[in-house]
Amino acid sequence: MKDYSLLKINLTGGIVSPGTLQSILLAAKSAGVREVRFGARQQLLMYVKSEIVRGSSILEFKKKLYETNISFEEDTDKKPNIISSYCAEEVFPTGQWISEGIYRDIFDGFDYEPQLKVNISDSQQSFTPFFTGNLNFIASTIQNFWYLYVRFKQSNKVFRFPILIYTLEIPKVCKRIEEVILNAGEMDENEVYEKVIAKGEIISQVILEELVLPKFSLPYYEGFNRYGEKTWLGIYRRNETFPIEFLSEICELCLETKVGQICTTPWKSLIIKGIENKHRNLWDKLLGKYGINVRHAANELNWQVEDLSPEGLSLKKAIIREFDDEDVRTFGLSFAIQTRSKSEVFGSVVIKKRKIFAGISHVFDIYHTVDFNPNNRTLTLFEKGVNRAHVPEILQRLSKRFYAVKKVDTTVVKKATLNKEETEVELHQCKTCFTIYDSRFGDAVNGIAAGVKFSELPADYCCPMCESEKSEFEAVKADKLLV
Repeated sequence: MKDYSLLKINLTGGIVSPGTLQSILLAAKSAGVREVRFGARQQLLMYVKSEIVRGSSILEFKKKLYETNISFEEDTDKKPNIISSYCAEEVFPTGQWISEGIYRDIFDGFDYEPQLKVNISDSQQSFTPFFTGNLNFIASTIQNFWYLYVRFKQSNKVFRFPILIYTLEIPKVCKRIEEVILNAGEMDENEVYEKVIAKGEIISQVILEELVLPKFSLPYYEGFNRYGEKTWLGIYRRNETFPIEFLSEICELCLETKVGQICTTPWKSLIIKGIENKHRNLWDKLLGKYGINVRHAANELNWQVEDLSPEGLSLKKAIIREFDDEDVRTFGLSFAIQTRSKSEVFGSVVIKKRKIFAGISHVFDIYHTVDFNPNNRTLTLFEKGVNRAHVPEILQRLSKRFYAVKKVDTTVVKKATLNKEETEVELHQCKTCFTIYDSRFGDAVNGIAAGVKFSELPADYCCPMCESEKSEFEAVKADKLLV
């Protein structure tokens, strides 16, 4: 018998109110929980002493969750969380018509807990994955209508539903498709569509244009970052653990300063939006009190490891140490580690553990996605049967291949698109995250109008993406940009 039970609480869309989270944390603390984690599907995970252990309070904890109508699972994963790109809304580049209200309308429409993975994504962001769900809704250019890409469980085959789905129909469509395919055998896409439509009318539109997704570029999602008149804070934890006491004080500060929600991300981090600039010092003090670092290197943030995988985290840390020693550049790449055969991870480079000699030992196979796009589920084998100690070296070789291919592609684009006048424009590029300041466009995030020269920017100007100081920008010609 196990001494601990794993409790999973789904946070629909990766959103939780400070009051709700605080109630969960207080109940967890009374059950002896000292730290929690956030999963890749934006849910809350925690280990609680099982009821067979003397002094366990798990039954009382579960009773409190029932009383507050907080749904949970114990040692099962039958109801994967509905995840969304809402965490990117406002703080990273996104589309034009999706708002908090639209996300809320979708989530409120679910009167059941899906057993299929549901993803709700803005088509213009590159922070959250598009196709890691079984039912992947991606915003179209037509307001309130969505593409739907369906993937059967434990399959890489994805097909597009032949119509665009209306926003308020998404919960109903999810329920219908679940009824059709959950326990069915092999079905083709036409059969799925016909059986779903046979259940009743759906508000929809004909698909008139192909879906166009942005090129993947993971934004720097940690630290204090200004947007408009406010600030958002990203918090990442190297060990993926968040102390209960720390999170409880976050909730208290949110309530005190009227911050209405906390967002979880697929990168197992938190994003807190809507911080008034006058309250930033309160957040600084809170981070300092618990010794929370929010300036990790970008090459540590672009990783996804399976939930609750000490082996995967250990390998990640070893690789990052060698990357740091060798000064390896990984901008534009994302890495994933898979140690369990049936788990799913998101990355342009995937490191898969494979058992050999009847499970006595193991090696790693290293793959990359087609065109190094993490949203492409087709993997290409780069190196097979790699010993753990040699994984960092192989990844360095793979990174060099990525930049070699990228350099060729970029050159073709430049020759085709840049004229002499454009290549002579002087730009300023952040040396940390490679964000560009172009005086022709200004900086909407920091409230800088178009036409303001870099030399005219205030002394306290900082990068809108990673918050590096103005001195961290360097002048560069358009045809010499680091990409």
